[in-house]
Amino acid sequence: MIPDEDAEQTPVVTDLGGATALSYRKARNIAARLYKKADADDKKVISGMISDCEFAEEWLVTGRRPGNKRGVERLAAYQREKLVDPLRMQAYVSNSKAGSSSNLSDGEHFQIEEALRVLTDLERECFLLSYGHCMPHSYISDVMGLSRGNVSTLLQRAKEKIKENRNNNLFLT
Repeated sequence: MIPDEDAEQTPVVTDLGGATALSYRKARNIAARLYKKADADDKKVISGMISDCEFAEEWLVTGRRPGNKRGVERLAAYQREKLVDPLRMQAYVSNSKAGSSSNLSDGEHFQIEEALRVLTDLERECFLLSYGHCMPHSYISDVMGLSRGNVSTLLQRAKEKIKENRNNNLFLT
């Protein structure tokens, strides 16, 4: 505990104001001064307060969560772009004409076929199993007799080819 005779000299935090970096810096400095005068039990609590203030201050200053390597503006490629709508791929694979809302029009069916046209037979089969039938890579590797790494490589190549084809093909705009 903090001795009573120091109570008059110790600043009391009643209102931190708005959640600004400056207010957290002030609170951290006050907590740091209290830490120097505190006993062992209080030091644990106060050090937690200091680290919380540092965390909040860094978040407010940088605009991103401390410790994250990437902000929202720098998402990984697989988080940014969806090459094909999963429902459309499943509708393409099932090729049903029932009254489901996920059925494809003839134009949409043509666009998917045009996008898949650039793939080799192996890439196309992997792509349809993964994105059309929603099969995991381990299942695809077992069914096709390939390693999981090979399946991942084939799918990556297929995505790159589809992306390039989408950018260069007038039918896919």
